[in-house]
Order: sequence, then structure tokens, then C-alpha cells
Amino acid sequence: MKFRPCIDIHNGSVKQVVGSTIKDEGDKAKDNFVSDKGADYYAKLYKENNLKGGHIILLNSSDSKYYEATRNQAYQALAEYEMGMQLGGGINLENARDYLLKGASHVIVTSFVFSEGVLKMDNLKALCKITGKERLVLDLSCRKKGDKYYIVTDRWQKFTNEAIDYNLLNELSKYCDEFLVHAVDVEGKNNGVEKELVNILGKWDLIPITYAGGIHSYEDIDILDKASNGNLDFTIGSSLDIFGGKLSFKDIVKKYS
Repeated sequence: MKFRPCIDIHNGSVKQVVGSTIKDEGDKAKDNFVSDKGADYYAKLYKENNLKGGHIILLNSSDSKYYEATRNQAYQALAEYEMGMQLGGGINLENARDYLLKGASHVIVTSFVFSEGVLKMDNLKALCKITGKERLVLDLSCRKKGDKYYIVTDRWQKFTNEAIDYNLLNELSKYCDEFLVHAVDVEGKNNGVEKELVNILGKWDLIPITYAGGIHSYEDIDILDKASNGNLDFTIGSSLDIFGGKLSFKDIVKKYS
């Protein structure tokens, strides 16, 4: 189990937001933390600590008035830490290669693959031809509805009809290098991990999975470790001191990198 760092960018700033509050209309989100530092600052910090496999997420839609500012922040981070971080947010056939050439180790994709509420295998296969399996991450961020966790798209606003189960994970793993899973209902709320989801993900280990959502204490990390038998990597956002929280970035790096 390893710590994977993150850089979330919204309205041109590095932020930590409550995931379930993101709205494209008006570019709104409930902010937990807004940094006065650029994305390149955090990329440099992660590079200096030899943290690889973290993710940069663009949280504005491509038609947002803030999109260019958000993307420019991402470019600055990639230039600072070439091949050190993954990048997601609006990835498609037209821009995936560009982000890889700009220095992303992988591109992270949800909405292009899970389009109109369903898994579009043709889209996945076409994207995989561009990136190669080894440079593609699928974001299976999800929210619970009924007794299942359903993948959500478009900055976590829209439910798909695709529930996370082992058959789906097995099939998707043929086309990507890793999965990234935000537990959206607890993302940014500092209320603890989504234990039921962690138990599901932790029993499957064909390719690496990074879990994000709700971690706000060292005890939460222990819970994640035990519930997943150490199979899941993890990211921490607003609970880290570098994002205004109480958990020591240095301590986390020392123990989990």
C-alpha cells in the first residue's frame, strides 16, 4: 500500500473540494481549501519526495470560461514533473496524445469510455490504441445507489448504469494499467473511508487500484490497509497539512512511500 499524491485544479486554482458538490453550471463547488500556490509548486514537492503515480485532475468542463486557466495549471505541473504524474479530466481521442507528449505518465479517463450511461467498448479500444494499455488509467469513481456502487461521469455529476463488480473489473483491466476510484459520496468530507467499497476493491488485485475519499486520520489509513489486505494504494486531499488539514505530509511520505 502506497501513498499517491494529488493536484486537483478548479477555476484555475489548486483546490480541495467536496466532490458531490461540483456543478458545471456556474462552475460551482464547495471548497475545502484554495491554495495560493500553483500546481507546479505541488508537482515540484512530489518530485523532490520521489512520489510517483499521483494524479492531476482538471475539474472544469471544456466549455467553462475557466478551462484554459485550469489546463495551463496542469501543463505547468507536467513540465515540472515530467512522467511523474497521471492526468485526467475531459480526456478523449483528440487530446490524449497531447497530454502524454506534455509529460503525463498516464491519462485518466471516465466520461469518454462511460458515455450516455453505459460502457462504450469501441471508445475504450480506440483510446487504448492511442495510449497503449501501459499509459491508460480508468477512473471508476462511484456513488452508491441502492445496494450497489455505480460509476459516475462528467465530474461525478451523472450516474451510469454500470455497477462496480468483479466481472467489470476483469474486463476493463485488459485495456488499462491501473484504476483510480474516488468514493464520491465521502470525497472531501473528512468523515472516514467508504468501508463497503474498500472491501469490494480490496478483494481484487489484477492491476493496481488507488482509492480516494474520506481519509482524515491515521486510523482511517489503518482501516483501509486492513480492509483491503494492503492491496489498495491511497490518496489524501484536504486532510493533508499541505492542503490546510492536520495530517502531516512528511509523516505520510515517510511511512507510505
